[in-house]
Amino acid sequence: MSGPANHLVIFLKVPRLGTVKTRLARDIGHVRACSFYRTLSRTMLNRLGRDRRWQRWIAVTPDFEAWPKPLYTGLWHTIHQGTGDLGARMNRVMNALPPGPAVIIGSDIPTITPRHIAQAFKRLGSDDAVFGPATDGGYWLVGLKRRPTVPSIFRNVRWSSETALADTLANLKHGQRIALLEELEDVDDGYGYRRWLDKRG
Repeated sequence: MSGPANHLVIFLKVPRLGTVKTRLARDIGHVRACSFYRTLSRTMLNRLGRDRRWQRWIAVTPDFEAWPKPLYTGLWHTIHQGTGDLGARMNRVMNALPPGPAVIIGSDIPTITPRHIAQAFKRLGSDDAVFGPATDGGYWLVGLKRRPTVPSIFRNVRWSSETALADTLANLKHGQRIALLEELEDVDDGYGYRRWLDKRG
């Protein structure tokens, strides 16, 4: 008999003009930023949505709004993020999922592949937590074994800062096993956007 399932969660905002990628929009405008967000989100959902090694979840904000189904294929379940800062919302989702290891990612890392997700779940076979560091001091992935309990690791984190990963790591208890994946670059401003365009050719 198989054990608890692995759970992959992508945190997404409903793609409305002026509400997504606001830092990027200051450099390239709201229309291009929203178009980029829709393109990147669609790509990630389709890239990761057919893999049967994990259950697939879209954590949506604002609550009670649906992610547009034409933007993805594959089987994705929907869960709402709820209120509060990013830490409160991630903590809520971590506690709401069915039993099993859980990994949360955002939608602003273009290079995430199924290989990265599989690596994270593999590390959670022996480690209590796994992180994918981002080049700006944050992280593109966080995963928790969630057994025997779900640790509260998202308190007092300075989000959107170069200390976000360090702050989160500081919340882990002494003796808990932590794994780090490779560092990846996010796209949060005009510089990252131009690098993304250059890599696309």
